[in-house]
Amino acid sequence: MRTTLCIGVRSFYISHMSTQPPLFDQTRLERNRQSATEMFLQERAADGIQERLAEVNRTFTAPAIVTPFPQLWRGRLENVLCVPPSDLLSLGERQHDLVVHSLSLHAANDPVGQLVQARLALKPDGLMIATTFGGQTLHELRASLAEAEIALTGGLSPRVSPMADIREFGGLLQRAGFTLPVADRDRFDVQYRDLRHLLRDLKAMGEGNAQTARQKTIAPKDLFSLAERIYRDRFSDGAETLTATFEMITLTGWAPAPDQPVALRPGSASHRLAEALNTTEVAIAPDGLK
Repeated sequence: MRTTLCIGVRSFYISHMSTQPPLFDQTRLERNRQSATEMFLQERAADGIQERLAEVNRTFTAPAIVTPFPQLWRGRLENVLCVPPSDLLSLGERQHDLVVHSLSLHAANDPVGQLVQARLALKPDGLMIATTFGGQTLHELRASLAEAEIALTGGLSPRVSPMADIREFGGLLQRAGFTLPVADRDRFDVQYRDLRHLLRDLKAMGEGNAQTARQKTIAPKDLFSLAERIYRDRFSDGAETLTATFEMITLTGWAPAPDQPVALRPGSASHRLAEALNTTEVAIAPDGLK
């Protein structure tokens, strides 16, 4: 049995009402992914997940990977089931001890629903690891295109997908029913010769604009040349290359189980930290002064 549950959250990823169009055009998204040829970000995410799994003192015998690029996972995990990141995941309930959602959550119309389905697919005390792009990803490109389009047309079109901030992801994991939720990030820069090479690389990654509300007509004349000038003025610091920021967020959570460790309630500890450290406790006044 497979179940999908949508929970509303206050973020760019708010689940749309049935009367509203979805944020992403799934047909366009699938077409973008099918034509993808550049996988360095997907490989970086997969390598990071493998490193985390190596630190977990457990052998996973029934892993599942949610990924648009199953070829990247060949040889990485044994007995793995790869399924595409569709709205309804092809995962059986309580069938897996590990579910990985690999770098596609940022393009989901209902990311909380995706996490809920991953949790329902886990056996008790099973592990979920998800990677996704965070809100700082391509912030330079987003700002430059927006400023250029407003200057040329007085309006604004959705050209770079909205992405959630890391502070929102802990709430997403809790709403999806995971225990011991953790969200951390890996922020890094990639250098490009010019805007054309950046846009070409995004297309090669399968990360072209797939928003339902995207502008479907020809872009305004001089939009990209003006955007590049703005990009260089605001973000290049005189360098010959353009810096593109990527923020890769990793989410981990466990399916509930009766014998799992749980965090204590604040104030419920039976021993003071100062005693454990053999030091003297110093009270802090409300204004922060000793």
